[in-house]
Amino acid sequence: MAEELSTAASYTKGDFYCPVCQEVLKTPAQTAACQHIFCRKCFQTAMREGGICCPLCCGNVTRKERACPEWALDLENIMRKFSGSCRCCAKQIKFYRMRHHYESCKKYQDEYGVSSIIPNLQISQDSGGNKNTSASGHPTFKCPCVKNRLSRQRLLDHVAVIAYFR
Repeated sequence: MAEELSTAASYTKGDFYCPVCQEVLKTPAQTAACQHIFCRKCFQTAMREGGICCPLCCGNVTRKERACPEWALDLENIMRKFSGSCRCCAKQIKFYRMRHHYESCKKYQDEYGVSSIIPNLQISQDSGGNKNTSASGHPTFKCPCVKNRLSRQRLLDHVAVIAYFR
């Protein structure tokens, strides 16, 4: 019990937030080499979008870890015991329930409401009128927050992840 309290005391409120989506962690996953923690879905999305290293420090991430990141169960258990304030209504909520609270918090919805509409995707054209395409001849799309051009499905997945975590 004393060891558990000592471990819990080593965490700060910031440790319960994902560095990718900036929200309370959902199903925390931890990198083995650098021990950084992300939402499992954020980590897997970063890996799927061409990442081969830690999204935070560019540390080594193994192929096995990219496919199936280690679950940070110890942190998830600590999140079940500690509370934080909702960023909008200041209500005290256990960290592991914070995202559920956001779904029903009127102030949070007014401030950060998730748009259910994905903007119409436009295939950009170059000066010659040719559509941007991949090597396979399929059209590609550009999202302002991603450097690479994405296939239609990858762009939809990317936008869905952003909308989910808002």
